[in-house]
Amino acid sequence: MGLRKVYSSVQKHLEFAAWVLPIAVLSCAIIIAILGDAGRIWLSYDRPEIAAGELWRLLSGHFVHLGISHLIWDAAGFLLIWYLVGQSFDRTQWIFVLLVTIVGIDLGFWFLEPNLSWYVGLSGLVHGFLTAGVVGSLKSGRIDMWILGAALIAKLVYEALVGPLPGSAESSGGAVIVVAHVYGAIAGAFAAGVILIRVRAKASI
Repeated sequence: MGLRKVYSSVQKHLEFAAWVLPIAVLSCAIIIAILGDAGRIWLSYDRPEIAAGELWRLLSGHFVHLGISHLIWDAAGFLLIWYLVGQSFDRTQWIFVLLVTIVGIDLGFWFLEPNLSWYVGLSGLVHGFLTAGVVGSLKSGRIDMWILGAALIAKLVYEALVGPLPGSAESSGGAVIVVAHVYGAIAGAFAAGVILIRVRAKASI
């Protein structure tokens, strides 16, 4: 019975419908990567250009990467996290998490990091999705989610006090903007909290 439950859980995790959102997100990143340097120049988060009116960069910058290795690492992390926590919410709720995380990171950059002029990558979104998924799963009492949450907090604290994890800058091909991870995690937690409050409110009616 135990093996049957595990097999059923894995099978549910791997259903195509459950992966539509991450596939869409990574497809955007891949298309931008195909555009090469031109796409990176026109679509990255660039504070001076945003201030000049190019507001699309607030969205597109999260899907731009420094190169193939950066994209591969971000995509691998995103897919792994989705496999672990993707069932925490339904598709509509995850889209809400996506939008809130992007807005939260952008607000953090714009108002709290005035000296940050340039940013690219999915890592902020990855931390937002991971945090939201963990928060959404804690009510289930799963011990693995508590462990994952503790590991995430330890990582964020380490990055805040020491800096990027060893090897992360080399693997991505550029500087790691650790504040993106912090703002992403905060925004993801906020989005998950809003969803859970709404769910409880509907249940109590």
